[in-house]
Amino acid sequence: MMTFALLAAGCGLQGVRRTPARLQVVSDPPSARILVNDRLVGTGETLAEAPHETRPGSYRITVEASGYFPHDLELELPAGTTTMQISLRPIPE
Repeated sequence: MMTFALLAAGCGLQGVRRTPARLQVVSDPPSARILVNDRLVGTGETLAEAPHETRPGSYRITVEASGYFPHDLELELPAGTTTMQISLRPIPE
């Protein structure tokens, strides 16, 4: 049992790099806040230029801004860059 653990550790598997998922968001308004799994990761303006990097997988994305209805969606992020374009609806006065 110990021999197998040492051999597996010596195979270099721990050094395998996986391609990350990147979420690029282009939003209207650009100041919209982007949350991934309820954690603020930036604004539409910042994520349009520098996408949020994470592991590939399923995520809950929330886009919100003052004076606009929020938008929630479940999104599967594969390895590589996924670009999301969204226009929030203004709340009527």
